[in-house]
Amino acid sequence: MLRQAQGELSFRTRGRGLLAITREVSGWLDGQGIGTGLLTLFCRHTSASLLIQENADPDVRSDLERFLDWMVPDDPALYEHRAEGPDDMPAHIRTALTATSLSIPVAGGHMVLGTWQGIYLFEHRTRPHEREVTLHLMGA
Repeated sequence: MLRQAQGELSFRTRGRGLLAITREVSGWLDGQGIGTGLLTLFCRHTSASLLIQENADPDVRSDLERFLDWMVPDDPALYEHRAEGPDDMPAHIRTALTATSLSIPVAGGHMVLGTWQGIYLFEHRTRPHEREVTLHLMGA
C-alpha cells in the first residue's frame, strides 16, 4: 500500500557556503517506516538552494564556492535589486543557477546515494540564516 510522509528540517547556516545535511535527512527518513519510494526535498528560500555533491574531499566544496564567487560577484554596480544588501541579488542568481528541490530514490529504507554523494544546503547570503527544508516521502 502506498504511503506518504511529510516533514520539515531547520538548519542554521554559518553564512555563504555549503552545509552538509545528509545525516539529518537520513535521520528523518529512518523514522518514517517506508522502505521503497521517492524522497523529495524542497528549500523554502530564494537565496539558498540544495545540492548533491562530493562528500569526501572538501576541496570540491571550496572550488564550487570559489567558482560561484567568480561567476556571480557581490558587485553592487551590476544589480538594481539591493533591498537587503550587496549580497541580496547575487544570492538570488546563485539560487537560480542551482536547485531548490531534489528527488532521491529510497530502497531498503535508505537514500540511494552514490558512494561519494552527500546532500548540502547551499547558503548564498553572507550572513548566517535559519533555513527550512521540507521533505516529502512517497512509497511503501
